[in-house]
Amino acid sequence: MKFIGIIPARYASTRFPGKPLAVLGGKTVIQRVYEQVVSVLGEAYVATDDERIYQAVEQFGGRAVMTRADHKSGTDRIQEAATTLHTAADVIINVQGDEPFIQKSQLETVKALFDDPQTQIATLGKPFESMEAAENPNSPKIVTDVNGYALYFSRSVIPYVRGKERGEWLQHFPFLKHIGLYAYRRDVLSAITKLPQSPLELAESLEQLRWLQNGYRIKVGLTDVETIGIDTPEDLQRAEQFILNREL
Repeated sequence: MKFIGIIPARYASTRFPGKPLAVLGGKTVIQRVYEQVVSVLGEAYVATDDERIYQAVEQFGGRAVMTRADHKSGTDRIQEAATTLHTAADVIINVQGDEPFIQKSQLETVKALFDDPQTQIATLGKPFESMEAAENPNSPKIVTDVNGYALYFSRSVIPYVRGKERGEWLQHFPFLKHIGLYAYRRDVLSAITKLPQSPLELAESLEQLRWLQNGYRIKVGLTDVETIGIDTPEDLQRAEQFILNREL
């Protein structure tokens, strides 16, 4: 089975304009993401709508593809890139352009989920370490069935643990944090990008609910690795400190 990585990267960002080109530990954020992905998958592309990002990728020896600027989601951008590339890959892995610490183990876990022929889409989950973290609406929660397929994603804490104080819930149920790494079979990617937004997606502002509501199956792999996404300049500073600590 052939896998490739496509990394959506926009220059425009409300909280951190130009973050793919921000320098982290002597390299741009997008270079760090690209190098992590290509080291595992062997083939990767940055999908961007900005010439500055395209040129930066070319300069460090990576591969990039230009896409339209009006895409509403990274999934749509990846579909355009895959179509432009005429890729023969069976599975396309979507790694966010602001995840410079994506790990080999996480990519390998996602790849392995496609050993199951029923897997149409794959993603990752990580157990929460505190109820405070689980209650953060910016960290979506996943509930899965006994076979590891997603039943639902929510910004709310799910499930509700009846008869227990909220501070004790984590002791009674393994709440699962969604890690926003996706992989899609090629035909499934093409199909889901044609779907209209669904009521659940609009309610929670979670794109993956559109796929679930339309009957697609999302297999969830488990990881114990906490990644550091770069959403703000403050995140970049924390990531810089993380690199320094790791090198000590």
